[in-house]
Amino acid sequence: MPPTPDTPSTRPYLLRALHAWCTDNGFTPYVAVHVDGSVQVPMEYVDNHEIVLNIGHEATAGLKIGNDYLEFRARFRGVSREIQVPIDHVVAIYARENGQGMAFPMPTDAARAEGANEAPASPRGLRLASTEPDAPPAPGDAATTPGDEPPDPAPAPGNRPSLKRIK
Repeated sequence: MPPTPDTPSTRPYLLRALHAWCTDNGFTPYVAVHVDGSVQVPMEYVDNHEIVLNIGHEATAGLKIGNDYLEFRARFRGVSREIQVPIDHVVAIYARENGQGMAFPMPTDAARAEGANEAPASPRGLRLASTEPDAPPAPGDAATTPGDEPPDPAPAPGNRPSLKRIK
């Protein structure tokens, strides 16, 4: 039986579970977020309506993964910022070290905008993790900035697969 409109979303429960799994296993939990006017993040780190945030306990203060919002405080280049993301704007959560995690559908409004022939939020697709992680982020850094990501290496036998969102 398909979910009804008044059935609560499973997304916040899955986010909390995967955050706990990452933390319990010594991994760094990252979330990919679709950014629009309802998202409160440092806009200078947004690239093509996307931002990737480190939500590990070392990089955040007051982390709350509620049923409606993901909220925390984090430092960006040494400046403390309040972050507030509607849960339906979190499009993925994954472990930085190995790319394991889960992707979610785009927010309904963003999907409608793309269907209306507006520019897609991510024409290149969302690359969540490379097969070989680069150096860990500096303690307290909550965002990855464009250019911080290593180039995609060619897949080689024995490398772990990475989580990718493909349209």
